[in-house]
Amino acid sequence: MRLRRTLRALAATVLAGTVIQGLPAGTAQAEVVADPASLVNPFIGTSGAGNTFPGADVPFGMVQWSPDTWNPNGSPWDPNEKNPWGGGYRYEDLLLKGYSLTHLSGPGCGGAGDVPILPTVGTVDLAAARDLTTGYSHANESAGAGNYALTTNDGIKTELTATQRTGMSRFTFPATAARGNLLFKLDRSQTGSANPAPTWTTVGDREITGTVTTGRFCGFKTYKIHFSVTFDRPFTSAAFTAGHGAALTFDTTNDKVVHAKAGVSYVSVAGARGNVAAENPGWDFGAVKTAAHSTWNNVLGRIGIAGGTPAQQTMFYTALYHSLLHPNVVSDSDGKYQGFDNAVHTVTPGHSAQYGTISGWDIYRTQAQLNALVAPSVASDIAQSMVNTYAQSGMLPKWSLNNIETFVMVGDPGAVLLADYHAFGATDFDTTAARNAMVNQATTPNNIRPGVEHLDTYGYLPSNAAQNCVNGVTCSTYPYSTYGNVSTSLEYNTADFAVAAFAGATGDTATRTRLQNRAQNWRNLFNPASGFMQPRIAGGAWAGAFDPTTPRGTSDPNGLYDFVEGTSWQYTGMVPFNIAGLSSAFGGNAKLTQYLDGVLSELRGAGGRADLGNEHSIGLPWMYDYVGAPHKTQQTVRRVQNELWSNNPWGIPSNDDLGTMSAWYVWSALGMYPMTPGTSDLALGSPVFTQAVLTLPSGNTLTINAPGAATDAPYVQSATFNGAAWNNAYLPQNAITSGGTFGYTLGTSPNTSWASAPSAAPPSYGGTPVTPPAQGPSGPITSDLPGKCVDVDQSSQANGTAVQLWTCNNSAAQHWTINADKTVTALGKCLDVVSGGTANETKVQLWQCNGGAAQQWTYDTTAKAFRNPASGRCLDVPGGATADGTRLQIYDCNQTNAQRWTAPQS
Repeated sequence: MRLRRTLRALAATVLAGTVIQGLPAGTAQAEVVADPASLVNPFIGTSGAGNTFPGADVPFGMVQWSPDTWNPNGSPWDPNEKNPWGGGYRYEDLLLKGYSLTHLSGPGCGGAGDVPILPTVGTVDLAAARDLTTGYSHANESAGAGNYALTTNDGIKTELTATQRTGMSRFTFPATAARGNLLFKLDRSQTGSANPAPTWTTVGDREITGTVTTGRFCGFKTYKIHFSVTFDRPFTSAAFTAGHGAALTFDTTNDKVVHAKAGVSYVSVAGARGNVAAENPGWDFGAVKTAAHSTWNNVLGRIGIAGGTPAQQTMFYTALYHSLLHPNVVSDSDGKYQGFDNAVHTVTPGHSAQYGTISGWDIYRTQAQLNALVAPSVASDIAQSMVNTYAQSGMLPKWSLNNIETFVMVGDPGAVLLADYHAFGATDFDTTAARNAMVNQATTPNNIRPGVEHLDTYGYLPSNAAQNCVNGVTCSTYPYSTYGNVSTSLEYNTADFAVAAFAGATGDTATRTRLQNRAQNWRNLFNPASGFMQPRIAGGAWAGAFDPTTPRGTSDPNGLYDFVEGTSWQYTGMVPFNIAGLSSAFGGNAKLTQYLDGVLSELRGAGGRADLGNEHSIGLPWMYDYVGAPHKTQQTVRRVQNELWSNNPWGIPSNDDLGTMSAWYVWSALGMYPMTPGTSDLALGSPVFTQAVLTLPSGNTLTINAPGAATDAPYVQSATFNGAAWNNAYLPQNAITSGGTFGYTLGTSPNTSWASAPSAAPPSYGGTPVTPPAQGPSGPITSDLPGKCVDVDQSSQANGTAVQLWTCNNSAAQHWTINADKTVTALGKCLDVVSGGTANETKVQLWQCNGGAAQQWTYDTTAKAFRNPASGRCLDVPGGATADGTRLQIYDCNQTNAQRWTAPQS
């Protein structure tokens, strides 16, 4: 059942006599949690879209042994969604498919769930085994940090725990069962599609080994996982079915308990067996479970807390727990690992492990910084693993799963991650090789940054660039291209700034200057007239009729998505490194505050406004710190905590995305946020707890005291740092290394004067952006046929819309722009020769700009003619007709009035 904590139980988890230092005289002492692992509730986030899993794991472990569930009627909100995404488990489901060895915590696509094992009793029907499920009740279920247990309706109790590379189970079959079975559903993983040709073999009568080809995360590549499962007693029979799986049967007439140890490897079966031998040579389930609990305490305890409600303490440590599940070890105990080049490598000397499953777009905003803060040696190893991946594949990870690249999402997040790890104290990796990789990826065309060449040419990704595709569909220029030109441009800006910050920190001032300047390219997408980020086409014109509430960005139903999983409302604030510059572009703090008030009027995305369940929105509440209104940050963050987070299965607002949202909660509960990627800058909110003590990578301690902290008291009245008054909306920059004591006085009413001065805002970093091509003259194209203009039929933006002659009316359908790239545009699309034709009388139309020859036009000021160079023919009114609706064409240039046009002059 769901973990619950009473006040009495909570009291047993705190260390009596631990005194909070630095409190005002007479303040009641609080006690710091001594056993944080006991407060972890792995069921938080297992309902709704959280997609977490409740099973057994250790920090960054290779094995996550956890149940996978099924609901034949679908989820309560979507009857068609019968196979849960991501974590493999949904709290609403009450049918068990099995316990698989690998899981992802909170992804938006199905993944992992490899080697499901289902215990059963009675006769085995192998033909039906793949789809067999067993019912259960939450009343017979429990979970904690490093352990899970469930007794199913058939009376079988399964207990699970883990080491770094192995899992251990204890299956207790019911008293009435003379035989117990373990079904290995080897052809199924969490994606739901069949795994091709899994292999398996029994080794004597106490071990089964095998290899499964699986993966296809979000429809992409596959990987191979090898496994070895050994037992403390012999199985009496083994049955197999081709292409599906195996069933092992044990005699449980007298002895009802079967212990199993499972090892996995991405290198070989021998590697899987070696992992078991190295990490769990015995059969003491209780000892392994206790060790897993202690392992969690060691890392969770790097942030000690006191005060808050029991629910808040559980939410905090569960969020920290979820933040530390990924990335994952992919090297074996002997140091070998399968690289991205499909060759076997050995862990870099001086490092403990190679890591994979690096979900860049998700984790660079919050989780990476938190990992570096509480597990700096692991974060350093992750950074070195990324450098190794670049050496093996020529790419920093974008969204890697184990030892494959999936290319999920957009931007260049690997570069940001390296800068984040380094800024927060994880510095033990090859920083020179890292910088070289980051700079090369930022400046040369590559699969991770498709369209990067446009950043120095246009200063943004044009919405009509041929490289950009919808939803990652393969493009002609790059095998894994991008979509969402505005979002991707902003992601590249953030990556450029992070590379600049890393370069500066490692002594490369020239690169710092160059890329910090280029990071300011966001200015080229901000339209002061609308107050939003908008898509632009290659010639410099704004693309079409703008709509800030839709991912398309324009009202064009045939256009590309310009925003990734979001809208311009949500993305307009995504300039985390130069909010002061964004404020200036808006016209001052008051106007930026109006935008923030508007976008944050909704927390879950209604009307295209903020969605605090997705990454691109989670920084928005902290932007008030930069515009003189930190009390609004305090208010909004507490509102998010109270309304979107809770100590129950539906307690995470959306996909946890491998710990990202949980890391946001940890930072917010501490009263701070890493707004600026690649730096250690921390914007301030207000803490939930009366005390937090952070053990820093340097070994120093940062203590946060807030004796008045309460759920309804988010407002900072005053603050001190090391005893001196502090009136800034950011943490001192040396606090993450040198430590110190930060003190808050909190209250239930806002103090609008605290940290509200312009000088109190957190740092912003400006520069000079690339200047985009000058937009050419705009206006009507008038014919020498009296009173007639070039017109888009019905003002439609659909591809293929006829371009015609019509009585001049000064409408948007007759407003054309002559661009520097020789395109002629209206309504965000290009004047185009149908099918690229070159023959006389080929019609012209409106079409998505694509840079093709059919969209090139030169204007001859003497002849007053628009010539298409590809055909050598001119824009023409058939027969010199004057009727409205006459469709235009190309024809041999003849200098008649049918081909004479006056181009716009301004």
